[in-house]
Amino acid sequence: MLDHQVCQKARLSRDARFDGKFFIAVKTTGIYCRTVCPAHPPKEENVEYFQSAMLAAQSGYRPCLRCRPDSAPDSPAWKGVGATLDRAIKLIDQGALQQNSLPELASRLGVSDRYLRKLFNQHLGVSPKTYALYQQCLFAKKLLHQTSLPITEVALASGFESVRRFNDCFKDQLKLTPTQMRKQREEASSKVVLRLFYRPPFNWQQMQQFLSARLIEGLEWITPHSYGRYFSWQGHQGLFNATHLEDKHCFEVEIQLDELKVLKPVVNNIRRILDLDADLVQIEQDLALALPRTFKLTQGLRLPGIWSLFEAGIRAILGQQVSVQAAKNLVHQLVHQLGEKAPEGRYFPAPRAIANSDLQFLKMPDSRRQTLIRFAQYFCDTNEPEVPDDWLQLKGIGPWTVAYAKMRGQSDPDIFLGSDLGVIKALKAQTAAPESTIAVSPEASPEPSPEPIPTLTPDLASPWRSYLTFQLWSQL
Repeated sequence: MLDHQVCQKARLSRDARFDGKFFIAVKTTGIYCRTVCPAHPPKEENVEYFQSAMLAAQSGYRPCLRCRPDSAPDSPAWKGVGATLDRAIKLIDQGALQQNSLPELASRLGVSDRYLRKLFNQHLGVSPKTYALYQQCLFAKKLLHQTSLPITEVALASGFESVRRFNDCFKDQLKLTPTQMRKQREEASSKVVLRLFYRPPFNWQQMQQFLSARLIEGLEWITPHSYGRYFSWQGHQGLFNATHLEDKHCFEVEIQLDELKVLKPVVNNIRRILDLDADLVQIEQDLALALPRTFKLTQGLRLPGIWSLFEAGIRAILGQQVSVQAAKNLVHQLVHQLGEKAPEGRYFPAPRAIANSDLQFLKMPDSRRQTLIRFAQYFCDTNEPEVPDDWLQLKGIGPWTVAYAKMRGQSDPDIFLGSDLGVIKALKAQTAAPESTIAVSPEASPEPSPEPIPTLTPDLASPWRSYLTFQLWSQL
C-alpha cells in the first residue's frame, strides 16, 4: 500500500500509471473512485484511501458510475484472477482478438474461453468481444476526426474485416454512423497523420538533446523540432515522425505501417515514449515540495522512452560501465550488423537475430557478449519476458540494468538510479562547488561510490523518482 502522501500526489495528477494500485473514497458523497476518475478532485480532508475496491465497499462506500472502480487494471481485489484478467485486457488492447479467436486468446492465457468470458462479465460487465469492439470504435473515432483516411481504410486500421461490419459496430457502440462522425472528403490521403496532444509544459529542447546524444543513425532521425524512427510491432514494421507544435501543445505524427491493424497500439506506444500523458505541473509541484530549496528544477522535463522493453534492455546492457558515446557506438554496430533492412535504414534487431549471433563484431568483454545472447534467448524462450524483475536470474544483469529498462522501456515513473555515475555526480553538485567537466554516462552502471553522497532523500520524491533521476541528469 502506498503511503498517504504518495496517494495524494497520484490522485491529483490523475496519472493512469497508478490506476488500480489504490482507490479513493470520498466521505462527503459516500463514493469510491479510481485515480483516473474525471470528476473534480475532492478536498484532501474529505478523502480516505483503500488498497482494494473490496475494502472500500466493506467500509460502506459505493462504486463511482463514471470511472467504474470494478474495472480498474491491476486491482488487488482481483487476487487469483487479476493477473489473467489484466493480461487479457492488455493483449486485447494490443489487438489479440483482431488477429485471433477468443479460444486462441484463452489458450494463450492458460484458461478456457468460457472462464475468460466469465471473468470479463464478472469484473467488467461485458464480454471480451464487446470490450474489444468498443476499444476499436473509440480508435476509429479518433481516426475519423484527425485523418483523411477513407472509411474503408479507417475500418481496416481499427481492426474490422469489412466496412459493413465496421458501420454496424460503430453505430451500435457510439450511436452514430462513421459518415455522421465525419463528412466525406473529396480527396482522401492514405498517409496517417495524427495530432497527439499533451498538457504543457513540455521541455522539447531537453528531450531533443537527450535523444540526440543517443541517436542511432539509420534507425532514428532527429531535427530541432522533430523525432522519428523505424520500428517493429507484433511482427509488422513501420516508421513514424513526430513534429513538435509548441503553440498547439501537441505533436503532429506521421505514421507509415505495413499493416494498419496495429495502428492503435503503435499510437499508444508513441504517446508513451514521448511521455504525453503526464501532468508535469502536478509532478513538478510535488518534486518542489520534496526536494531542498537549493534544488533548481528544470521545467517541463519529460521521460524519453525507448520503443520496446527488449530494446531498452539491450541498450542498458551495452551501456553498463561505459560512456554515452561508447554505448551509442555499440548499439549502432548491433543495429547495422543484425537489424533487418528498412527502406532507408535498419530496424532494431529481433531477439532471435541476437541470440543466433556470436557478436564477435562488438568490441567489448566476452562476458558482456554472453549476457546479450542470454538476454535475447530469454526473450525467445519465455512466455512472459517483459517482467524485468525476472531478468535478475540471468547472469550479467543486475538491479541497475533492470531499473533503467523499466524507466525507459516501460516508462515507470518511480525509478531512482541511485548508483548511476551521472546521478551521483549531480547529487554531489548540490552541496559542493562545481567540479571540472568530466564526460560521465547516465547509462553507466558502476560499483557504488565509496565517497559520501550529499543529503537528499529520493523517497520523498515518490512516486515521481524517475523524473527526479532525469532532473539530476539534466544538471550535468
